[in-house]
Amino acid sequence: METIPVNNLEAVTISTARRLLNTVFGYPEFRGRQQDIIAHVAMGGDAFVLMPTGGGKSLCYQIPAIMRPGVGVIISPLIALMHDQVAALQELGVNSAYLNSSMSPLEVQDVKRRLRAKEFDLLYIAPERLLMDHTLEMLEGIPIALFAIDEAHCVSQWGHDFREEYLQLSILHQRFPSVPRIALTATADAPTRKEIVERLGLTDAPAFIAGFDRPNICYRIELKDNPRQQLLRFIKNEHPNDSGIVYCLSRKKTEETAAWLCEKGWNALPYHAGLPNSIRRENQERFLREDGVIIVATIAFGMGIDKPDVRFVAHLDLPKSIEAYYQETGRAGRDGLPADAWMAYGMADVTIHRQLIDKSEADEPHRRLEHRKLSALLGLCETASCRRRVLLKYFGDELQKPCGNCDTCLVPVETWDGTMAAKKAVYLVHQTGRMFGAVHLIDILLGKETERTKRFRHHDLNAYGKGSELSEKEWASVFRQLVAGGYLAVDMERYGGLTITSQGENMLRSDERIYLRRDPVKVAGRKKKQGKQRAHLADNASYELFEVLRSLRLELARAAGVPPYVIFHDSTLEVMSAVKPSSFEELEQISGVGERKLQKYGKAFLAAIAGHMESA
Repeated sequence: METIPVNNLEAVTISTARRLLNTVFGYPEFRGRQQDIIAHVAMGGDAFVLMPTGGGKSLCYQIPAIMRPGVGVIISPLIALMHDQVAALQELGVNSAYLNSSMSPLEVQDVKRRLRAKEFDLLYIAPERLLMDHTLEMLEGIPIALFAIDEAHCVSQWGHDFREEYLQLSILHQRFPSVPRIALTATADAPTRKEIVERLGLTDAPAFIAGFDRPNICYRIELKDNPRQQLLRFIKNEHPNDSGIVYCLSRKKTEETAAWLCEKGWNALPYHAGLPNSIRRENQERFLREDGVIIVATIAFGMGIDKPDVRFVAHLDLPKSIEAYYQETGRAGRDGLPADAWMAYGMADVTIHRQLIDKSEADEPHRRLEHRKLSALLGLCETASCRRRVLLKYFGDELQKPCGNCDTCLVPVETWDGTMAAKKAVYLVHQTGRMFGAVHLIDILLGKETERTKRFRHHDLNAYGKGSELSEKEWASVFRQLVAGGYLAVDMERYGGLTITSQGENMLRSDERIYLRRDPVKVAGRKKKQGKQRAHLADNASYELFEVLRSLRLELARAAGVPPYVIFHDSTLEVMSAVKPSSFEELEQISGVGERKLQKYGKAFLAAIAGHMESA
C-alpha cells in the first residue's frame, strides 16, 4: 500500500475529524486550537492541553479516539462525570462505556467482554481502577487508541484538587510506550503546568495553551453585609428560575443555607461529604436532571460536573485560592451563554483560612505557598481595576483592555488618596506592639472608651481619637486593603493580631502614595434582562417557543433516563426558537444537531415548532 506523505496525511486527518465534528457532534466548525490538537493526537502525538471550562476539551480526545484503531481510555476522577459523558456519547451513537465502583460484578464482566470484542470507541475509568494489575493486564491485551488524562491538575501536590493516584499515571508511558497520551485541564498556573508535564512524562510533548478567559461569565464580588439577604437579593433579581450552585465553607452552613432558601421558596438541596451517599447521589441527580435546582455545597461538589446550563455560581464564603475560585466559578455557563459568578466575602473568611493553613499537616514551604495564594485572592477581591484582568494575570494570561463584564467595569470603583490614613493605621500597629486586631485599633482611632483601651492604657496614645475623619466602616476598609496590599499581615500565632510586613515598614519611611478604593454604597441588585440571558431570543414569541421546546426536552430526557442537556443544550434550543426550522434540512444546520439526534429527535422538535407556530 502506498505511503501517504506527511502533509497529505495531516490534510486527510483534518478532513476526517471535521466530518466527525459535523455529522456525529453536530458542530459546524472547530473552536480555537481544537483542530490542531485533534490532528496532532490523531496522528499519534502526545499533548498537554490547557483550555478553559466550556472550551471544548472533551472533543480533543473523543474525536481522535473515534478516528484511531482501538479504544480510547479516558482517566476521569469522578463517577458522576463518567456517567454523564457516556450517556451523552451514546445519544450521539458513539460506542462508549465506563468502569467504576458503581457497577455490579456482572456489569463489569460484560464491559470487559465487549472490550475484548473491540466494540467500544471510548472507555472511561477512574485512576484507582486503572492502576489495578488485572486492569493493566487486560488493556495490554487489546488495541488502545489513546490515553486521555482528564482533570490533569489532580497530579499536582501543590494544586487544589490533588489526587494521590494521579502520581502513578506515569506508568502508562512505561507499559504502553507507543500509545499517545493527552493530559487536559482548565486550571493550572505556570508552576502547576510544569509539575503536570514532569510527573506524567510529557516534557517532550507540545503544550496547547488556549488561555483562561471565560468572557460569558460576569464576575461580581461584594463585602459581606447580611450575606444571606445579599444572596437572596441576587437570586431573586437575576436568576429566579435558573439552576445554580452556592458554595459554603462548612457542612453546617451548607445545610442551614439550603433549608433557608427552601423556606424562601427556592428549590435548594444540600451537598457535602458528610451526607449519606444515597442522599448525595439523589441530590446530584436532581440537580443534573431538573431545571431550576440550586445546589448548596462545600467544595466536595462540582469537579467534572458537566451540566452546561448552570447560570450562576455564588460563594457565601471566600475560597482558599484563585485556582479554587476559578475552578468553582467555571461551573457556570459552560454552554457559552451569559452567567454570573457572585461572591460575598469578609476579613473573617481570611482569618479562618489562615487558621486552617497554619493548623494543616503541610510542611512550611507548602504553608507559605498557601498563604501567598490566599493573599492573591484577597487582592482580587479588593482591586479597583478590572477583575478579569487581575484574574487572568494570575495565570499568566494578559487582557489588553478592561473586560466590560465585571462589577468594577460595569460600575467603576472610586479611589481616594489614603496615604495619611494608611500611615496612621500602620504606625498604630507598631505603637500597640503588633498584637491587636483591626476592631481594637479602630476603637483607638475613634477614641472609644472600652474595657480593652482602658486595660492596655491605649487612651494615653497620641493616636487615641485622632481618626475621626473616617467612619468605623471606612477604617475597616483601610485595614482590610492594607492587608490585601501586603502592608499588614494577620499573625495567626498571636491570635489573629495585625503585624507589619517589610513592605509596610518601607511605606512608613517613604514618600509612596497609597490609593485606596471606596467601598461602593449598597444598591438594589440589577434586574436580569431577558435579552441578555437569552441572547438569540429577540421577541416574546421566540421566548415562548423556547419554553415549549425546553418542556419537550425534559419529557424526552425523563423517558430516556438522561439529563435534559444530553438531548440538546439550551444554546441549541435558543437557535431553534429564533430560526424556527420547518424541515430536517433546516434543523440539521443548527449547531448541536448531529445525524443521530436529527434521526432520533428531529420529528418531535419539528412538530413542536410547527404546532407552536400554528397556535401563535
